[in-house]
Amino acid sequence: MNQHNPQFDIVISGGGLSGSLLALSLSQLTKADGSLLSIAIVEATAYSPKAATSATTHHNSPLFDDRVLALSHGSADYLKKIGVWSLLQADACAIKNIDISDRGYSGKARIAANEYGVSALGYVIDMALIGNAQLQRLAQYSNVTWFSPDTIVDIEWRATEQVTEKSVNQISVKLNSGTQLKTSLLLACDGVQSPCRQLANITVKESHYNQSAIIANVATEHFHHYKAFERFSEFGPIAMLPLPSLVNQQGQGRCSLVWTLPPEQAVNIASLSDDDFKTALELAFGSWLGSITQVGKRSVYPLKLLQAEQQTYHRMALVGNASHTIHPIAGQGFNLGLRDVKVMSELIAQALASQKDIGSFALLQQYQQSRANDQQQVINLTDSLVTLFSNTLTPCVIGRNIGLQALNVIAPFKNALVKKTMGY
Repeated sequence: MNQHNPQFDIVISGGGLSGSLLALSLSQLTKADGSLLSIAIVEATAYSPKAATSATTHHNSPLFDDRVLALSHGSADYLKKIGVWSLLQADACAIKNIDISDRGYSGKARIAANEYGVSALGYVIDMALIGNAQLQRLAQYSNVTWFSPDTIVDIEWRATEQVTEKSVNQISVKLNSGTQLKTSLLLACDGVQSPCRQLANITVKESHYNQSAIIANVATEHFHHYKAFERFSEFGPIAMLPLPSLVNQQGQGRCSLVWTLPPEQAVNIASLSDDDFKTALELAFGSWLGSITQVGKRSVYPLKLLQAEQQTYHRMALVGNASHTIHPIAGQGFNLGLRDVKVMSELIAQALASQKDIGSFALLQQYQQSRANDQQQVINLTDSLVTLFSNTLTPCVIGRNIGLQALNVIAPFKNALVKKTMGY
């Protein structure tokens, strides 16, 4: 490899959840000559793959924060396929049942895993554990090179040097360090403010929900029995997701709280004393799990919908949050990004098997077309839930409570919703 102008089959911008997952998904793919794909990861946060080789999944990497994620059944299956789930299974808490209710009204819907022939509808697990497990597996592959801390500052889309067949099929990526990488395909996994998306001048549609989410882990008087709650209130939804209990916690249960409120109200409630916060949460959520016995660190995140106007550019594709950021109401954000990774990996594997250009216009168009329907369905689902359950007009309240009751008895409607939220 030319150290001054290194060439890679694939460059991934961003080594976080989506970036490391994508690199891991591609790391075992081989080219026509039998060699593994050469993959570069450009990551702004300082990271050394040597640290992951001896680390356990509990090691805290600066690449991931301390939030938890709801993994769909399909996402867990994919993590199992690429060898990550075995590192996570012991720390994941199964979601066996889901209760959906509208505070102050009679409408309730219940979803049970055993109705669908599975042991769990999904799982709840710390984001850092997923990320660290992916990094631990990824560190086993010598065909993955990290450029960290570094960022992409410019992209040369067309060859300007002496044109050869190879240079026509490559783009040039300039890093902040001055390094210049050549690649056949650039995959942007670089988040909401994606530098790659901005350099390609891809515009985004942005909708602000005028809501913020309070994220915290809480302990409860009663055990959750692996049940997740989605409780709609006049201010926004409250999700309580089951977590494994800790030895020193107060109370029998432990949950991850996602409490959606108007921005100013969210800041005010998050800044309450622990006792006052417990009282406010008990009042809003109800007594489904008894009293709130303990409250962890509270963080507030503003919520918005972001959708890129296009998924691809010349030899480049957007993956995960670089392409779409959605409301957490149905816990679908990471799962939607994981399916981006899955589809892109499958398309690249097919191209390699048929000895086709992995950065071709045809492959990128296929990626965009195959992802458009799933992304739009999930965006429509989350958007409509936010709109429906934040409306206090009497006809809307009556309609949504009838809908919740109908969900229990109209099998096709319920099955379609459950299938989508399970990641299929």
